[in-house]
Amino acid sequence: MSSVQSIRRAFDVLGALADGPLGVTDVAERSGLPKSTAARMLATLAHEGAVEQVSGATSYRLGPRLVTLASGLTPTRSLAAVAHPTLEELAVASGEAAGLSVPDGDLVHYIDQVAAPNPVSVRDWTGTRAPLHAVSSGQVLLAFRMPAAVNHYLARPMEGFTARTLTEPESVRSRLHAIRRAGYAWAIEEFDEGISSVAAPIADASGEVVAALHLHGPSYRFPAAGQEAATATMVVAAAARIADGLRHS
Repeated sequence: MSSVQSIRRAFDVLGALADGPLGVTDVAERSGLPKSTAARMLATLAHEGAVEQVSGATSYRLGPRLVTLASGLTPTRSLAAVAHPTLEELAVASGEAAGLSVPDGDLVHYIDQVAAPNPVSVRDWTGTRAPLHAVSSGQVLLAFRMPAAVNHYLARPMEGFTARTLTEPESVRSRLHAIRRAGYAWAIEEFDEGISSVAAPIADASGEVVAALHLHGPSYRFPAAGQEAATATMVVAAAARIADGLRHS
C-alpha cells in the first residue's frame, strides 16, 4: 500500500467517526474499506492518539490528540485554566510544587506547574515530555487506559532512567493494577535521582481520564516520613475538585 493511499484510508476512517463512536464493522461500511483494513487503520490511529476505544466498549471515537490539534490546543488551555487555582492551593497546602499533565501518545506532557513556597524548590517541568512508565503522572494515565492500549505499550522496550525505574512488563503491569486500586501513584526517584512525586487521575464529564495532577519535591523531604497516605489523599481530593470543575465548565 502506498503512503498516499494509506493517508487517504486514514482520513476515510476518521471521517466515518466524525458523527460519533462506531464499531469496526460500521467503520468499514462507512469508509468503504474491508473490515480487516479498517481494523488495522484503527489500531494504527489509536496508537497515535488520533482515535481511542470507548471505555468498556468495542467501539472507537475520535481521540484527544486529534481533537487538540483540530482546536488549536483549546482543550488543553481550558483544562489548565480550570486546574490552575487548585494547583496554587495544593502547592501552598503541601509546601511542594504542584503540576498538571496530559497524555501525548506514549508520553506524558507537563502543561502547567505552580512552584513550591519552600525556599528549596525543584525545576519547572512545564513543556517537558516523559515516557508514561517512568513518572507518577504517566503511570496514572497508563493505568486507566484500555487494556489493549496498555498491552501495546508494555510490548515495547521501556527505558530505564534510574536504578528504580520499572522496565519489566509484568512489574509495570502489577504497578498499574495497584494504581487502579489505590487511585494514585507514588514514584520515588524513578525518572530523576533525588526527586519523588505522587499523582492522581483527572476525569472529564464522561468519566474518561484526560489528565493527571501531581506533587513533586526533593526526596530528602518529600514525602515526609509517615505522611505518604495523607499526601496522596490530598492530591486525590484536589484532582476530584478539578474534575468537578471540568464537569461544570
